[in-house]
Amino acid sequence: MTKVVILGAGNVAFHLFRAFQHTKEIDVVQVYNHRPEKLSDFTETNTTTSLSELKKAQIYIFSLKDDAIAEVAKKLKDSRSLYLHTSGGLPITVLSKFENFGVFYPLQTFSTKRKVEFRKIPLCLESSSEENLQELKKLGASISENLYEINSEQRRALHAAAVFVNNFTNHLYHLGAEICEKNQVPFNILQPLIAETAAKIKELSPEQAQTGPALRNDKKTIQTHLKLLNQDQTEVYKLLTQSITKLHGKEL
Repeated sequence: MTKVVILGAGNVAFHLFRAFQHTKEIDVVQVYNHRPEKLSDFTETNTTTSLSELKKAQIYIFSLKDDAIAEVAKKLKDSRSLYLHTSGGLPITVLSKFENFGVFYPLQTFSTKRKVEFRKIPLCLESSSEENLQELKKLGASISENLYEINSEQRRALHAAAVFVNNFTNHLYHLGAEICEKNQVPFNILQPLIAETAAKIKELSPEQAQTGPALRNDKKTIQTHLKLLNQDQTEVYKLLTQSITKLHGKEL
């Protein structure tokens, strides 16, 4: 079995650990975090709050906040193991102090209280050598069916795209929920619409799937909506409306 140490105890680390638990090829021998209370979800393996107590392993996975990865890496000695990070935004070179290094980026939104089907999650891989890439593919194949060779520049762009389709979209759900709550309408009445919107882009491009008053240049409806909204909601509504009308060649 391949021995793995995970550095970090956040959402990504939690789900990686759970995924590796269901494989016969990978043994997570330890999880590190500097805050002991964060390690309570990892009782099935050895845990530590001290970098000096890290166990020996073939692979070390940095699943930390972006600004912590380089700092923690500086404190470790190179054991000629394979050192990986899971960041969408950092270049592969953040771990270049090690002889063998790479990126193991799962492209998904993670919350500890919600299970995910990890085998369907795309894993974006980048490596410092062809030999290490084969090790990365072996590691990835143990938990996912979707492996992609993605370089650092592509991954940064992909991460930015993911912020639009996930983080920003979720914030729009929040704004929609605020409007519903203010007008005493249950937010779950919108869930079939949300589900169909996501389902459509499996068959249509996002541009082809676009509907709504901005696409139609329906000025009367747009003005009616704006009168209902608070200042923050109004700013977002206007910005997105302008973006849609510009894309589709219409003027407000």
